[in-house]
Amino acid sequence: MNADSKMKYGIIMRTQYPQGEDMVRRTEDQMEQARLADKLGFDSLLKSQHLAGYPLQEFQQVPFLARAMAEAPNMRLLTGVMLLSLHKPLDIAEQLATLDVMSGGRLIFGVGLGYREVEFKAFGTTQKERVPRFMENLEAIRRLWTEDEVSMVGSHFELDKVRVSLKPAQKPTPPVWIGANADAAIRRAAKVADSWFINPHQKMETIARQVEVYRRALDEADKPFPDELPLAREIFIAPSKQEAIDRCGPYLAEKYKVYHQWGQDKAMPDDDNDLSMALEELQEDRFLLGPADQIAEALIQYNRQLGVNHMVLGFHWVGMPQEIALDQMRMFAEDVMPKVEQGL
Repeated sequence: MNADSKMKYGIIMRTQYPQGEDMVRRTEDQMEQARLADKLGFDSLLKSQHLAGYPLQEFQQVPFLARAMAEAPNMRLLTGVMLLSLHKPLDIAEQLATLDVMSGGRLIFGVGLGYREVEFKAFGTTQKERVPRFMENLEAIRRLWTEDEVSMVGSHFELDKVRVSLKPAQKPTPPVWIGANADAAIRRAAKVADSWFINPHQKMETIARQVEVYRRALDEADKPFPDELPLAREIFIAPSKQEAIDRCGPYLAEKYKVYHQWGQDKAMPDDDNDLSMALEELQEDRFLLGPADQIAEALIQYNRQLGVNHMVLGFHWVGMPQEIALDQMRMFAEDVMPKVEQGL
């Protein structure tokens, strides 16, 4: 069975700004984006998680979502993604149950492994431990959310007849989406998650191949194709692709330069793992840049060919003026959303 053909849309709130920016003022900018997304009919609001994000400044995920939930009362809140192997399960189970209850059951629990040495060291763990820690944390959180009392010994925690202070509003649990780049991680997502959350930086050619990996893994696990298959993409609307590249280039290129410095490439498949290219080359088959008609057609194809029915879109990058991002969101809602709906 394929995913539902009706398309939903989310907005990526990375909240990344250069050093020296007044982050008190930028808080209001971010809340303005959240309010506009809610008004325009976006379905979900994503906050990523990076720690020690120098040279960028950035808000942290859980407090940001807690603040944004009041500004965007109709939108689901997506941890996109939480670096689960860094954390302790009881802490995360209670924090996220609180978000789910306080938002009236609007949480999507998006999780991933992480790839940065600085984060692993700061949390007293290693790259080598990240998969087993991820798996046991996810199992523990699910049990804490669904069982009355949990006893479980993990590599870095012990739950001794633990009863959580609060269970989520959504039963049995909020949806679990696993962000995964490598084929092995995609197979893992098929086995243990409600959906695979497809990343924004892989080529569509790679993703088309990996959707088949995902389908086969679902079949092996005797699970249906998910009702909701999310895909993240960077987007900028302009009369031509070249004009889009010229206008958003400085901001988008800066973001990917930093991600390359952080080592994001190392977490990507061997045949598609170079984020150091110039933007003209990097954007090809990766980003949605250009006329609204062409972007709408691309989204229709993602749905028909891949089963994608939840597009989570990045409209704002490091250094971009607020008004450009707000204009882009409005243009998308007016010029792309109706065309996609008509096309599907």
